[in-house]
Amino acid sequence: MSYFIGSNIYRSSTYGAWHPLRIPRVSTVMDLSRALGWLTNKQYITSPRAKPAALTQWHSSKYIEALQQAEAEQRVSQEVRQQFNIGTVSNPVFAEVFRRPATAAGGSILAGELLASSGIVYNPAGGTHHGLPARANGFCYLNDPVLAMLSLRRNGVKRIAYIDIDAHHPDGVEVGFAGDSHCLMISVHEENLWPKTGGLQDDAGGIAFNLPVPRGFNDTEMAYVREELILPKVASFQPEAIVLQCGADGVLDDPLSHLSLSNNAHWDIVRALLPLSSRFLVLGGGGYNPWTVGRLWTGVWGVLNGYEPPTDLPSAAQEILRQVTFRKSRQGKNPKEKWWKTLKDNCENGPLRTEIRERIKVLQSRTHIGE
Repeated sequence: MSYFIGSNIYRSSTYGAWHPLRIPRVSTVMDLSRALGWLTNKQYITSPRAKPAALTQWHSSKYIEALQQAEAEQRVSQEVRQQFNIGTVSNPVFAEVFRRPATAAGGSILAGELLASSGIVYNPAGGTHHGLPARANGFCYLNDPVLAMLSLRRNGVKRIAYIDIDAHHPDGVEVGFAGDSHCLMISVHEENLWPKTGGLQDDAGGIAFNLPVPRGFNDTEMAYVREELILPKVASFQPEAIVLQCGADGVLDDPLSHLSLSNNAHWDIVRALLPLSSRFLVLGGGGYNPWTVGRLWTGVWGVLNGYEPPTDLPSAAQEILRQVTFRKSRQGKNPKEKWWKTLKDNCENGPLRTEIRERIKVLQSRTHIGE
């Protein structure tokens, strides 16, 4: 059985009128999946909200208290802002500043419990991979991937492969698992993009294979990375569970990165990883164009359930996408018709650049400390 973890909190909650996360994302995936007949009531689980005791498995209690207080008072002091990075432009105080991330984290913690034996779990609200133990960071107030992996560990899963294909490097997850020989980490992210961590030589204590990629990174290059790096390293590691952070901000039309992938590249990685472990958790992450992220993440759920994402959408699904708004943005003022009519992008194939080959060779030659 595959499970989809969602919540209606994502329909009304927003980070603010000007924030990149003002857009609908998870609610669009929920609605599209149902319109396509891919999501049944038996598969859908309403996400629990994680309690402070669960969050302090990794986050500091004082930080969690500050986050709760920020929601209750809808403001923070200068001292709290400086200490915990709450109430900044990137990490603003908003109405559900504790409840929303705690709901996403609750879903990821629950996923670790659901995967105690085997199965597939999808929590598209998850993937907040920048969160630090006592500090909000990069739109991420909590680090649900870390909490998910700790939940897996509490439920008897030892060897975990964490793969991250978000355009941004998962600095918070590296903090959580650096030097852990029972964890494998692979990240493919845009070079010189915030937070500017995850250099080619950074191995997080011998567990991480970081691949910074140049602007314009295309489907051909991602297929090469998949076949030459991701799949061999994961297969060799023989994980008991795979956690995939499937950030959607690497696609061509995302406003915050400079990569040139189609959503096919993400779906191909999901398909390829599925057979490599009996436990598979897929999380969301970045993605700042509501149409591209909604279509990509809906397709992920389709792939997880054996459905081929369609080129032509039925009218009910098209209407969901037509009703999406993206105000105060260039893309929102000039939306592409394909964002309404199709789930499947055209492939963005291109040259396989020498620098990609050379970086892969460096990583292929490196061993994991658990080997």
